[in-house]
Amino acid sequence: MNTNLTSLPSDLVAPVDDGATAHLEGRWLPGLALPSTDGTKVNVGALEGRWAIFVYPMTGRPGVDLPNGWDAIPGARGCTPQSCGFRDRHDDFLALGVRVMGLSTQDTPYQREAKERLQLPFQLLSDASLRLHDTLGLPTFSVDGATLYKRLVLVANEARIEKVFYPVFPPDRSAQQVLEWLQGAA
Repeated sequence: MNTNLTSLPSDLVAPVDDGATAHLEGRWLPGLALPSTDGTKVNVGALEGRWAIFVYPMTGRPGVDLPNGWDAIPGARGCTPQSCGFRDRHDDFLALGVRVMGLSTQDTPYQREAKERLQLPFQLLSDASLRLHDTLGLPTFSVDGATLYKRLVLVANEARIEKVFYPVFPPDRSAQQVLEWLQGAA
């Protein structure tokens, strides 16, 4: 297993579009307050302005094994490279008037460690109870007894979803792909 969390294996399995997000564009984000790595709760249904919310399965930790078969699950591997892509292009998003945040099912202390280790300039939200799955139907998968979100990016304007990127591949190009769409949509 490739234990370098910042790089992607050359034989990474690409996910296919299974239609699991086809219902999302045009929907409103629900009025759910989710815990954030800054210690506050963020009501995603009350977001003002334009946001890029990247939803990811889980960030790995150095020295901790990834779940069994992780690299063989289409779309699972690549959370750290995706997060770092949004970090590295953060100023480009801000220049377009778009704010960024990440979201996973991991708890806030776990996310806080990743935010600090990766020096992310944006907040990560925890949806450990899968409330967005229940209200919006965000796609999930299961591994080692845990239910995790499939990787996707929601672009929301005034809490209304205007664009969904799904499936996301390769994950290290996700931020660039979203920026290119935003530049064309501006």
